[in-house]
Amino acid sequence: MSFARLIFSYVLLLLAALSGVAVYTEFRQRGFKAPHSSDRIFRCSRCGCVYTDDPDVDRSRCSQCGQLNEAVEF
Repeated sequence: MSFARLIFSYVLLLLAALSGVAVYTEFRQRGFKAPHSSDRIFRCSRCGCVYTDDPDVDRSRCSQCGQLNEAVEF
């Protein structure tokens, strides 16, 4: 086995191992991500309670004190 072929095999093996670790990490992280929710977030101007409601609602009543609130914009 020539020296050039030995170096090529070594680099190829390292790249394959690095690719394997990257694929393994991606599959592990994929299971931990929370699904995206389309609900809107509201914060009560009276009591400070933070809550969510359906995406088609522009104003929502606070579940704690009944105050009508606008959605929070980020």
